[in-house]
Amino acid sequence: MQQLNLHTLDEWLAHCERLHPSAIDLSLERVRSVAQRMGLHFTCPVITVAGTNGKGSTCAMLESILRQAGYHTGVYTSPHLLRFEERLRLDGEPVDAAELVASCAVVESARAQKGVEISLTYFEFTTLAIFDVMRQHQLDVVILEVGLGGRLDAVNIIESDCAIITSIDLDHTALLGPDREAIGYEKAGIMRTGKPVVVSDPLPPQSVLDHALEVGADLWRVGVDFNVTGDKQQWGWAGRGRRYSGLAYPALRGANQLVNAAGVLAALSALRAQLPVTAQALRSGLLAAELPGRFQIVPGQPTLVLDVAHNPHAVATLTANLDAMGYFPTTHAVLGAMADKDLVTMLACIGPIIDQWYFTDLPTERALSAAQLLALWQRQNTRANVSARCFGDPQSALREALAGADPADRIVVFGSFYTVGGVLKGGVPRLQAQHLPHA
Repeated sequence: MQQLNLHTLDEWLAHCERLHPSAIDLSLERVRSVAQRMGLHFTCPVITVAGTNGKGSTCAMLESILRQAGYHTGVYTSPHLLRFEERLRLDGEPVDAAELVASCAVVESARAQKGVEISLTYFEFTTLAIFDVMRQHQLDVVILEVGLGGRLDAVNIIESDCAIITSIDLDHTALLGPDREAIGYEKAGIMRTGKPVVVSDPLPPQSVLDHALEVGADLWRVGVDFNVTGDKQQWGWAGRGRRYSGLAYPALRGANQLVNAAGVLAALSALRAQLPVTAQALRSGLLAAELPGRFQIVPGQPTLVLDVAHNPHAVATLTANLDAMGYFPTTHAVLGAMADKDLVTMLACIGPIIDQWYFTDLPTERALSAAQLLALWQRQNTRANVSARCFGDPQSALREALAGADPADRIVVFGSFYTVGGVLKGGVPRLQAQHLPHA
C-alpha cells in the first residue's frame, strides 16, 4: 500500500475522485467487503429513506422531531449545497472536517488492507467515511438518505430498522430504468424482512407493493395503513391505533410537505417501541424543521424562492407551490441544470409562469451550458414578451435578475443543487430591489 500524505478534507475528496472500480460491478460486494474489514455496524435504530423527491425533507422532519424528543441524532444526506461537511449532521450540526479526515484514513487503510486493494467509487468511499464517524458518536438513532435508487446504493449495506419510500417518479432513468415500475423496484431494495416500510407515495408502482410482499416487509401504505385529513388551519393523522389531531402544518413550505410529514409520522409510529416520541415533541419538531433549498422563501424585496427541483416531478411541485403564492407582476427565473435531466418537460411545466429567464453555467462537466439551455428553451417557447439571457455563474444571474426586478416581483432559483448552492455562496442573499431606497 502506497503511503498517502493527505491532511485536509479537500485532499481526501480529490483522492476519492481519482478512485474507480477496475470494472463495472453492479453490486454492493466491494463496498460491503470494505465495511466488513472496518467492522462497521450500528447498535442504535437505523431509518433509511429512498425516493425520487422528498427524501431530504423527510430526513429533516425525522431529525427535528427526534431531537425535540431528546435523542442524539446522526443524519446522512446527499448531495450538499456548499460544503461536503453538510452531508453529515450530528445533533443538527455539520460534522467537523477533522473527523472526516481521520475516517477517510480508516477507509483507505481498510480498502488496501494486506496489499489487496478494493476499488471504491467516490460515493462509496465517502459513505464509508461518514459511517465511520457516526459509529464513534453515542447516537440514539441514525437516519440515512439513499443517494441514488436504493437496491445498489452504498447506504443499503446497512440493515435498517425502518425504511421510508417517498415519491417515485422518472429520474436517473439511464441507471434506474425507463419507467416508474423499474424505478420503484430499485427503491424497494431498501426493504427488509419483518421490518416496517412506509410508502408515502399515494400511487406507488406495483413493483413496490409486490416487493414488500415478496420479502415479507411490514408495509405501511398511505391511504390504507395511515391517513391524513385537514383544512386550511390544521391537519390530522391516523393509523394503526394511533391518532394525532390539530397539528400545525410543517414549517417546511409546500403542499407536498404534508405527504412527507405523513410518512414521517407513520415511521415514528412503527418504531414507537424503540424510539418513543411524545405528541409535544412531534408537534414541536414539525414546526422546527429546516432544510435550505426546499421551497425556501428568502425575506426581502423582491421575493426570492430557492428550490433544488431538478426533475419533472419536482418542478411540477415547485410550479404548483409558486402558483399558490398569489399574484406577482413579473416572475424571474435563474436556471442551471444537469445534461441528463428531462429539460423539455421541466421547461414546459414551469414555463407559463416565468416572464424573464436567466440561464447559468454550472461548475461541473455534467451540466448543460447556459447557451445550451437557452437554445433548448428557444426551440419550445411560444410566448411573446418573454426574454432570456446567459450567465457564467448563478450569482451573476441572480444579480442581473435583481437589477431588473421591481419590489413586487418574484425571483425563483432552481434546477440543481449547484444552482441553489451557487447563489448561497457567502450566505443567504439579502435582497433589496434597486427601485427601493436603501436604509
